[in-house]
Amino acid sequence: QVQLVESGGGLVQPGGSLRLSCAASVSIVSIYFGGWYRQAPGKQRELVAGITGSGSTNYADSVKGRFTISRDNALKMVYLQMNSLKPEDTAVYYCSLRLGTNNYWGQGTQVTVSS
Repeated sequence: QVQLVESGGGLVQPGGSLRLSCAASVSIVSIYFGGWYRQAPGKQRELVAGITGSGSTNYADSVKGRFTISRDNALKMVYLQMNSLKPEDTAVYYCSLRLGTNNYWGQGTQVTVSS
């Protein structure tokens, strides 16, 4: 059974940085797609950043230039480096991996940007 565990969320002041980590219980070498999503209260879940099996990345317009997604196959980890955080980045952040034809989700980690 595939398990994803996110960590690294917390409270940060505007302009600050956080790095989210997603630990997978299985190898991520053959993932089709890995992504970080977020969901703010009263809003739909949205894709923030994605990385394909070949390593190509894409970002939501709202985070381009501020967030960076990366992965470490050896450690079975996917990361989201978030810089220049804004109050509107406040949300629960979820890690998701597509392995074969199945999508797997973590439990989420809260990120709050506030002074």
